[in-house]
Formats: sequence, structure tokens, C-alpha cells
Amino acid sequence: MSTKVGMISLGCAKNLVDAEIMLGSVLARGMQITSNADEADVLVVNTCAFIDSAKEESIDAILSAHQARGLGKQPGQKLIVSGCMSQRFARELRQEMPEVDAFIGLDEVKELGAIVERVIANEDVDLGFTKTRPTYIPNYDTPRFRLTPSHSAYVKIAEGCNHPCSFCVIPQMRGKHRSRTMESVLAEIRGLVAEGVRELNLISQDTTYYGMDLWAEKAGPRQPVDSERGPSLISLLREIQEINGDFWVRLLYTHPAHWSDQLIETIAACDKVARYIDIPLQHIHESMLQRMRRETSRAHIEELIQKLRAGIPGLAIRTTFIVGFPGETDEEFDSLLEFIDRVRFERLGIFKYSREEGSRAAKMPGQVSAKMKSARYRRAMSIQQKIAHEMAREKIGREFKLLVDQPLIARTESDAPDVDARVILSKSARVGEFVAKRITGARGYDLLA
Repeated sequence: MSTKVGMISLGCAKNLVDAEIMLGSVLARGMQITSNADEADVLVVNTCAFIDSAKEESIDAILSAHQARGLGKQPGQKLIVSGCMSQRFARELRQEMPEVDAFIGLDEVKELGAIVERVIANEDVDLGFTKTRPTYIPNYDTPRFRLTPSHSAYVKIAEGCNHPCSFCVIPQMRGKHRSRTMESVLAEIRGLVAEGVRELNLISQDTTYYGMDLWAEKAGPRQPVDSERGPSLISLLREIQEINGDFWVRLLYTHPAHWSDQLIETIAACDKVARYIDIPLQHIHESMLQRMRRETSRAHIEELIQKLRAGIPGLAIRTTFIVGFPGETDEEFDSLLEFIDRVRFERLGIFKYSREEGSRAAKMPGQVSAKMKSARYRRAMSIQQKIAHEMAREKIGREFKLLVDQPLIARTESDAPDVDARVILSKSARVGEFVAKRITGARGYDLLA
């Protein structure tokens, strides 16, 4: 009887791809995957450590899994912890959670099947991954067990990050930016399209930095990146445009520092690229951008948004901002509110600053109280809620191409999976297909069709 492996995966889409790779390695070793944690011989908790609330959720999931074993649901069950929190805090967690049978790092995701075998055999698993930063990136032929609906997939085009943002520790957890080759990414996309995938969500820590490291290796450190000849997001999108099939490709997690006129022109010229840009800006006040070490100025951001909207008709821009960053004054926060109200982003999220151990910002004076963060969060989101509801009502009477997620639930090109609004259908439609529907009403953020 083969070993059954269950998984609880938390966090972002990038972590979800890691989970898919881990489960792919389990299947490759002849084991079974189960969605019932109680019947799993081995349960894996794939953790997130992006902000405090994510770490708390991860710890709660680990403790709950252990307590379930103690209640006799699966007394011999083994417990493995993976993901960003394991990568970053494995030494501390080993001491505080001896009940966990193994902690594995981000370089070991492709080896989960072999690690499970060692854990089942009660062998000691000490991989020593905390001594070095991760270097692994997946390939097109890496075994994966997709956890997304059959019509939608995440494609990780790069891993790691080179940005010095003072609030963030992702480079410490995930290592330096490293791009997959274009051949590898295109091979994966062609395979997914052949399987019937209608939506390809390109992800990495900084999607707009894709290929720059590959070009530097090829041309030498003193040569500028040539988006016409070297690997880049521009050349990748042009190649994707040539792939036969009815699908759209969506750009997630772009950085304002790496946009160019050529990239805007390429998106406008490629009808398979969704008119949707995810571009976390974090703040707009000049002094805040400097303290956050965002490598962009207010003038650059203002000009970029104008260029994006002028150059890509029908574009929906999604962004995120941080409130309550150390030292944020009332004047700086008010400038952010004015910016949100004036620019009117189609999609927007607000994070309350999380003090991350090991980050530059954690040591800064002027830490803002939790009460103030919450108050600023509510004020910013109330402005955006009004904008979003107005924009939803403006769509009434127009016809849109929709991707059907469930028989009565679909999304527009302007809505990424899991984070954006939905379209509620009056009549059942075939899941995984594109349909053209007229919008008949709006219900908060969601549309009716």
C-alpha cells in the first residue's frame, strides 16, 4: 500500500507553484496525494512568512496539524514543514517545535518525494539549507501536480529578488533574482495551452526584471540589456503571442523601476496579453519612497501611470500600498490618500506595515502604533471602495469577454484569480471557456451578467 501525502499550502501564488512541484515529486516516487489530512501518512504544511499575519497563520496550521495527530485521527502521521517560514526560521522552529519531523528549504521542493521516504523510514533529515540562500529554479519538465482549476495556471518565470526594499526580507529568504530560460518558459506554456489552459499568469518576485540576469551573463556586466536581442519580458511576450490557441496571459508582480516604452508598446500590440497590470507601488510620497528604498520617484510613478493608460487602451491597473510605515506622518499619509483618490486605480489593496525581523525598516525610529495603522487602513480602503463601486456601475450595459471559473461565476480580463472581483452569471456556462456577456448590474465589487 503506497504512502499517502497531504498538504496544506499557504501564502502567495509563487508558494503555490512550489507546492505543485513538491506534490509532483511525490507522485513521481509512486506515492498518492490525498486532500483529506486525516488519512495522510505524511502531512506537509507549506508556510508563508511574508508578514506577521502570514507567519501566525502558518504557525497555527502547524500546531493544528500536530494536535490532530494527538487526538488520534492519524496517530502515526509524520509532519513536514516547508516554504518561506521554514527556509527563514528552521533553526528556531526546530527548537520550538520538536514535534515536526522535518523542515525543508526552498531548494528542496523538487526532492519532497525522497524526503518523505526518509521521514517514513524514521531517518534523520537535516538538510543544512539554512546556511545558504536558495538557488533553485524549476524547468519546463519539472513534475508538477497542478492545484489550480484546469483552465488557469501560474507560470513562474523567475525566482528570487535583487531589490533592496527596506520593509522586505524576501531576498534573504528566496535568494537573488534568477530567470528561467525563454526556451523553458515557452515549452511549459505550449504544454499548458495544449492541455486546454485558457489563462496563464506569469509570476516571479519582479516579473519586469525577467531575463536581465541572463542577458548580463551573456553580454558581460558592462553591457546594457538589449530587449530586442537578449532575453527579456518583451521578447518573451512576443514569443507567447505567436503560440496558437485561444488564451490570455496575465502579468503579475511587476516593478515600476523596470517598465519601458518598448514594453508598453509590446503589450498594446499583443492581443493575447491581458489588459491588466499588477504593479505594487507601496507609497507615493517622495520621502516615503526613499525610506522604503523603492528605487523610483514620485515623478517617475506619475509619468509611468500616464504612459500605461495612454499606451494600452482599456488597461486595468492593480496596485498595493503600505500604510503605517515607520515615520509616516499625517502629511505623507494624506498625500497617499490624495493620490489614490485622483488616480482612481481599477484594483487596489492596502497592507498595514509589518515589522519584519532582519529588515532595515524594523530598526527605524518612529514605529507606528497598531491603532494608527488600522485607522489609516480603513481611511484608504474607504476611498478605494467608493472608486471601485463607481467603476463597477460604469460597466453596466457593456459586453465583455469572460472566463468561466464555475457554472455561475466568471471573471473579466481585468480580474486576476483569487484577488479581484467576480462576474455572477444569470445562466450556467461551461467551466473553463470564454463567453461574451453583457453586464446587467453591479453588487459591490462584483458584476452581474
